[in-house]
Amino acid sequence: MPRKTLNRRSILKGATVGAAATAATFPSPAISQENFRWKMVTTWPKNFPGLGTGAQRVADSITEMSDGRLTVKLYAAGELVPAFEAFDAVREGKAEMSHDAAYYWVAKHKAFPFFCTVPGGLTTQEHNAWVYYGGGQEFWDQLCGDFGMRAFLAGGSGVQMGGWFQKEIHSADDIKGIKMRIPGFGAEVINRMGGTAVNLPGGEIMPALQSGVIDATEWVGPWNDLAFGFYKIAKYYYGPGFHEPNSALECLVNLDAYNALPKDLQAIVRHACKAENVGMVSEFTAANSASQTVLVDQHKVQIRHFPDDVVKTAFSIAGDVVAETAEFDGLAKKIYENWSHFRGEAIARGPYAEQGYMNNRAL
Repeated sequence: MPRKTLNRRSILKGATVGAAATAATFPSPAISQENFRWKMVTTWPKNFPGLGTGAQRVADSITEMSDGRLTVKLYAAGELVPAFEAFDAVREGKAEMSHDAAYYWVAKHKAFPFFCTVPGGLTTQEHNAWVYYGGGQEFWDQLCGDFGMRAFLAGGSGVQMGGWFQKEIHSADDIKGIKMRIPGFGAEVINRMGGTAVNLPGGEIMPALQSGVIDATEWVGPWNDLAFGFYKIAKYYYGPGFHEPNSALECLVNLDAYNALPKDLQAIVRHACKAENVGMVSEFTAANSASQTVLVDQHKVQIRHFPDDVVKTAFSIAGDVVAETAEFDGLAKKIYENWSHFRGEAIARGPYAEQGYMNNRAL
């Protein structure tokens, strides 16, 4: 039998056939090259320090990490929809996602503020622990799922200040008659203390304070308050507040849009939000410290603590307001009970953790 002569051409031909056979037997994994374009609406003014810039970082991070396969264009409050229409814009698919604060949606469901902050509630570290490891995210998924959405932690400001007042607060009686910008359950506390709570988006606060529509406001803390120039109108600055021990921010995502993404892009959305959740709080911690120095040294702002009876009255009423959410429906009851149990354990832990250390450090 004659021998076959092997040459370069026959070898290459055989290799090609073999490769084709191997590819047919073991097909390459499918990699989706479909591109997605999302709109993000926010409840913040354009490029507002911390809140607005943090939202932009989330949008930019998603776009960059996906190498442009998922591009997110940000629309600040009022550019696509008004600030307080962000929830409905995402639910209805006018935008695929938003960056906002969940307590703005208390009229949609009484349990939403638990995923941002409630008076007398959790600090930033405690809140993150509850959402990530204490069952909070699972309840949040259920709550948002009823509206066709998902939500992820995406920033926060830490403990907020009590606010700017045009008159000095000597006792709880001085809260009576005050018209104060304050959202969430904190608004109900002010109402029950005899004041009148007004809910305004950030861009409308300063004009309202200047015109006398309100005579007191809380916003965030020294960094953002300095940027808004509240010290020019209101003389008295009180803190810390009872109403927002955390103020976690969220990215709401339309569930159909999210489910339409490949798994890797879904993961990018989640991790971009989680990265900003850590980064923004760090930024606020640094910037608030520096801005407080500017307020005191350059603008001669007097920062004060609330009188003890104001604090005790506010926390007492807050406990009632928060507990009453459990009466709204079965889901609200489950969320409150889970959150309340976690809060109790966190309070017991506090004296032996950061709270105890900071008390000792001040001695």
